[in-house]
Amino acid sequence: MKQIAIPFLALSLGVTPVLAAPKLVATVGMIGEPAAHIADGCADVQTMMGPGIDPHLYQASAGDVRDLFEAAGVLYAGHNLEGQLGEIFAKLGATKPVLAVSEAAAPKEQLILEDGAPYADPHLWMDALLWSGIAAPIADVLAGLDPACANAPDRAETYQAELAALDSWIRASVATIPETQRVMVTAHDAFAYYGRAYGIEVVGIQGVSTESEAAIADIRATVDLVVERNVPAIFVESTINPRTVEAVIEAADAEGHRLIRGEELFSDAMGEEGTASGTYIGMLYSNTVSVVEALGGELQPLPTALHPWAERWGIALDG
Repeated sequence: MKQIAIPFLALSLGVTPVLAAPKLVATVGMIGEPAAHIADGCADVQTMMGPGIDPHLYQASAGDVRDLFEAAGVLYAGHNLEGQLGEIFAKLGATKPVLAVSEAAAPKEQLILEDGAPYADPHLWMDALLWSGIAAPIADVLAGLDPACANAPDRAETYQAELAALDSWIRASVATIPETQRVMVTAHDAFAYYGRAYGIEVVGIQGVSTESEAAIADIRATVDLVVERNVPAIFVESTINPRTVEAVIEAADAEGHRLIRGEELFSDAMGEEGTASGTYIGMLYSNTVSVVEALGGELQPLPTALHPWAERWGIALDG
């Protein structure tokens, strides 16, 4: 009764009631933060899986399921990233907008298939230009939720231009790494799209998913590679236990090869909210800074389109 009586009382007093913005639930930050940016307050965008959370291993709580059913719309990655949640998304799709943004962003011919599997690598967000394809579909969902989101498509266009500029900056910065050192060794294979887009060889100790542990043979093969190729650095992601990376470093050291551990990378989750790396642009910016500096490259000046983002977070414009 209260939900009816309060707006009625407000109208009787000549006061226009303030209606709550529709709630949009996104599964991961790489979707939620861009969606919130495009919404610009016209919708309440909530993210299920925050910093440090591995979506490959995530178990939805009762609260998560409740939020999904109560939301006006749902955004998820797809390509098996969210695992068993796919069954819930299928049910919700009959009652509300439910968008698999990765599938909306890229046609099948642009996908990287997992080795020996019929489904695609879900980490499309590692290619900034490819991931910019999520902006327009998200804007369409927002515009359909509430008239207040009518300008979302315009904001999506601006955001796409920013991601195109980010793509160009990453490409130029990675190109400065000496070609023989352009090898990016990581804890798990989440960077295939990054490697394909920006011309760097990517080697993961374990596969695309983190559901199984890296085998001793995987560690041995990685050690052999870094020693043979004289790779200077190895990287661990924010959602991954560093023990396999430490094992590679120790084994390489035993063979007389010094391997440094580069700055932490963001793969399946972004940084803390309220920080530069807690934005999608900042996630790829931080990763690129870590990789380029550790492998002997030189960061390039940021494009003009990224200056507002950089100034907001106190990032140097000259690389």
